[in-house]
Order: sequence, then C-alpha cells, then structure tokens
Amino acid sequence: MVLRVDGQEVPTTTLEFRLLEYLARSPGLVFSRDRLLEAVWGNSKFVSRRSVDVYVSKLREKIERDANNPEYLVTVRGAGYKMTLPRAGGLKESIA
Repeated sequence: MVLRVDGQEVPTTTLEFRLLEYLARSPGLVFSRDRLLEAVWGNSKFVSRRSVDVYVSKLREKIERDANNPEYLVTVRGAGYKMTLPRAGGLKESIA
C-alpha cells in the first residue's frame, strides 16, 4: 500500500488507504457515509458516521493541492463523497 503525492511517498494509515482505494475504484460514484462505513470499517462498533468526515479530511490534506477546495475527494452535499478522475498530471501522482 503506497500512496505517492508529487513523486513522494506519503504515509497513510490502513483505514485512510482503504477509504481512498474504495473511492478510487469507482470514480464518479457517490457513496453515502453509511456505505463507506460498511465497506471500509466493516463491523467496528466504535465508529460513527462522522468518522468518515474525519478520514476524508485527513486524506484531503495528503492528496489535494488545496484541501479547502478539493478536486479529487469531493463532497456531494446531502449524499456523501465521490472521487473524481484526475486531469492530465492530476491526483498528484498515483495510488498503488
């Protein structure tokens, strides 16, 4: 599990990486917080829907040029989150 941003390896937690990978496997699709919790956190009993927001925020800090104006990890108001495809030279590098 390697995340590279601008050619540099960026450390991620297992959950951060799993969340990013899950969203990146279906670019453009919107996933609710509940769906993301189910897919990424599984049966963990000590997480809330707000956990998704926290992890998305952490990932934005790591992959976005401007975390306050995300291009890749996009909030769809009232629905959830989606990953958009990078333009040429985008997503700062790659997810492997």
